Amino acid sequence: MKYGRPDTNFLKWRWKPDGCELPIFDPHQFLEVVRGKSIAFVGDSLARNHMLSLMCLLSRVLYPLDVSTANDENRRWAYREYTFNVSMFWAPYLVRSERTDPNNITRPFNLYLDEFDDGWTTKVQAYDYIIISAGQWFFRPTNFYENRTLVGCLACKQDNVTQFTMNFSYERAFRTAFRAIISLANFKGVTILRTIAPSHFEGGVWDQGGDCVRTRPFNRNETVLADYNSELHKIQLKELRIAQEEGSKWGLRFRLFDVTQAMSLRPDGHPSKYGHWPTEKVTNDCVHWCLPGPIDAWNDFLQELIKREETKKSSYRYT
Repeated sequence: MKYGRPDTNFLKWRWKPDGCELPIFDPHQFLEVVRGKSIAFVGDSLARNHMLSLMCLLSRVLYPLDVSTANDENRRWAYREYTFNVSMFWAPYLVRSERTDPNNITRPFNLYLDEFDDGWTTKVQAYDYIIISAGQWFFRPTNFYENRTLVGCLACKQDNVTQFTMNFSYERAFRTAFRAIISLANFKGVTILRTIAPSHFEGGVWDQGGDCVRTRPFNRNETVLADYNSELHKIQLKELRIAQEEGSKWGLRFRLFDVTQAMSLRPDGHPSKYGHWPTEKVTNDCVHWCLPGPIDAWNDFLQELIKREETKKSSYRYT
């Protein structure tokens, strides 16, 4: 709306699950539930999109204080009246990565698929909730390393290097990320996997004129999840099950936060060309979500997930 979007119908639709009622996010209630707690968002710009949605919804009650100390993309905010804090850890690949060209982000990245990303794994031990996600960056050209040895690549032009699909790196990245959390000596929190949120480019890919101009949601029989999104979703569920089984040996909790189906039906909720001024030469954005918009439903989900965890902990203490 800031950049001239003319329609507002995308604000009037709300996700309703089959068979149950999902309460609307209540900022007063949420702040009471998370009093004395901390939440870490780990991932890429969609993780930041989610965190900003949460902060916007909470602003009806309270604005946080920016207490960030890093000179990078990691950020931390404090709601001091509730001793509650929220952090964003920039980790688009979840594992250790490096640019092949420090001055050009479009050049391939090197991914060390069996190595922890110290940018977040060394900083989340004290958090009560870790919300972990990843997606769009895995479509980029990348070189894959295991045991510090180049084992393959995605969309690279190197002779004698095995070409893999993004499934190869996606699976290994989540497995390593979950292994990192399980290895934390004193972590007692809850890890929540937020599943992939599909983009909605039509008429071309993101850098070749693709756009998202629809102004209403799909009906559930109007669309099916693209093959690659379906595969990534299956990988996330598989790796979560592995982490749950291993984590249970140490009393660690891994939970599913599945937004994939709900968001696959919302091609109307992206900024498109209205994420920037008309004079700016920027591609249409059909990846991120308008604020306010469909992504606010993620905090309906999050509120319910955290309420359940806190209720369980209270019951455990009582018995």
